[in-house]
Amino acid sequence: MKPLKPVVVKSADRVLDLLELLARKPHGLTHTELADTLDIPKSSLTQLVGNLQARDYLTFTPGPNVYMLGPALMRLVRRGQIATDLPALAQPITDRITKLTGESSSLNLLRDDQVQRVCGVNASHPLQFSMTIGELAPLYAVSSGKILLALMPEAEREAYLARMKPRRITPHTITSLTTLRRELSAAARNGVAYSFEEFTPGIVGIAVAVLDEERRPVGALNVAMPSVRDSARHRRTIVTALRDGARRLEQELRDAGLT
Repeated sequence: MKPLKPVVVKSADRVLDLLELLARKPHGLTHTELADTLDIPKSSLTQLVGNLQARDYLTFTPGPNVYMLGPALMRLVRRGQIATDLPALAQPITDRITKLTGESSSLNLLRDDQVQRVCGVNASHPLQFSMTIGELAPLYAVSSGKILLALMPEAEREAYLARMKPRRITPHTITSLTTLRRELSAAARNGVAYSFEEFTPGIVGIAVAVLDEERRPVGALNVAMPSVRDSARHRRTIVTALRDGARRLEQELRDAGLT
């Protein structure tokens, strides 16, 4: 397959030029300085900075009347860094979870309308769930996907629920939107989500979210175990280990300056 020929989109170029310019000017620039430096008509620039300001990618400071990079851009950069560093930070934590529970555990990240396993540890039992790194699963069918759905901003969750087209992966897969909403509400209240043989026959999943300082989910820790070992007592042990692991990982992120 031949590489795609680059296509220059003028409006996109202007946005990138503006952001790159302000990144070099930490004290900000006025509307006139931006227009002159970037050679953009002031009327076009007004619309551009208005859109970026409305979405918090730019801030405006009265007095000096300057524009500077906004918090949304900083959040975007941090989230990219989190996605890069999180698997390495999580590996010893998943090791600990598996040691405490005797079950396979992993860290999962949101990938569009799916969740992806980015690190994991397999249990030592002969009968175990194997944590294949890189595996993708639909959000509605696995515990890690459900907890991310439950705790993400409402607008994002509703947009997903409006476009989702669930398929019955196993006889236990939830395809009813009403039932799924009920499970997501319970997961949001309790901070724990479950999957009972909904993606893999014979496997029960339990997950908790890893949150940033704004209490937004950046990932999910989960345990997957054969249903023959599922019991109320074992679930309590697993939930305790997962919650402790999430707290440890959140502290690691803070110590690394990523949240």
